[in-house]
Amino acid sequence: MKIAINTSGVDYGDVDFAEFEKLGETVYFKNVPKKELFEIAKDCDAIIINKVIIDKEFLEKCPKIKYVGVFATGYNVVDLAACRARGVTVCNAPDYSTHAVCQHVFGLLLNFYGRIGQYNASVAAGDWIKSDNFCYYLGGMRELYGKSFGVYGYGNIGKAVAKVAEAFGAKVFVCTRTVPENCPYEVVSFEKLLGTCDVISLHCPLTEATAKMINKKTLALMKKDAVLVNTARGGLVDEAALAEALNAGRLGGACLDVVDSEPMLADNPLLTAKNCLITPHVAWLARETRERLFDIVAGNLRAFIEGKPRNVVS
Repeated sequence: MKIAINTSGVDYGDVDFAEFEKLGETVYFKNVPKKELFEIAKDCDAIIINKVIIDKEFLEKCPKIKYVGVFATGYNVVDLAACRARGVTVCNAPDYSTHAVCQHVFGLLLNFYGRIGQYNASVAAGDWIKSDNFCYYLGGMRELYGKSFGVYGYGNIGKAVAKVAEAFGAKVFVCTRTVPENCPYEVVSFEKLLGTCDVISLHCPLTEATAKMINKKTLALMKKDAVLVNTARGGLVDEAALAEALNAGRLGGACLDVVDSEPMLADNPLLTAKNCLITPHVAWLARETRERLFDIVAGNLRAFIEGKPRNVVS
C-alpha cells in the first residue's frame, strides 16, 4: 500500500510517524496547490489529510485512492457523497482532543474574565513598579462562579466542558440535537440557551443545519453581557454579525479559537472587534493530544487494511 500523508498542522518535529511507515510506503507532503497534490496522490491507495479538500475532482484525478483518513474529528473538508459513489472509505478521529479543547475553552474564558493577558502586559510595562499600592485594578474582572453556562452540543467535548463549568460553580444548561439519557443538566431549546446563559460554548460539527447558527437574529436573543466561546468551527458564526454586535456593545465578548477562513484573512471584521479574544486554531495542538491523534489515525488505517474498518464516517 502506498500512503500519502499531509503533515501540515500536525508535525512540529515532536511526533513520530513510525506507525504509518509500518503500514506501507509513505509519501509526506505539506499543503500544496491542487495540481501538485494530484501528482503526489495519483499512485496512492490511501491519503491521510488535515485541511486538504477531498472532492469529486480529487477522486477523479487520483482514482486509486480507496481510503481517506482525517487528522481530525471534523470531516467537513471531505465530500462524503463523492467518496461513497467511488467506494472510498472515510475515517475520522473521535475523542482525541477532548481534554485539550476543554482546557482551551477555560483558558480563553478565564483569561477574558480575569483580564490575565492585560494584567501581564501591564506588569511587563512597569505599571506595578510605579503603583503606590500593593495591587491595582484595570477593571472588567468577573467570576465564573454562579454564572449560567450554556453548552451547545453534548458530545465528548461538550460533556467535558459542562463538567468543568459545574466544578467552577456555574449552572450548566445543555442544548443538543438528540436529548441525552441521564443528563445531569437541564436540557433546553436553542432559544432558551441564548436568552438564559452568561456564557455559551459551541461544541457541534459544521453542517448545513449549523452553518452561521450564530447570526444577527440569534445574537439579538443573547444577554448584553454574555460571552460566546467557539472552539469548534468558524463557519458556525456569521462573523460580520458578531463583530457588529461586539462593537455596538450588544454582546459582552467573544473567545474564539476558529474563524471561517483559515489562515485568518486580513479583512476579517473580528480582528479589530471590541472584547474579542482570538487564538489561531490551537486548542488541539498539545503534543500529548497529537500523539493520541496519531495513534487513532494510524489504527484506523491498520483496521481498514485488515478488513475491519473503524471510525467510519457514514
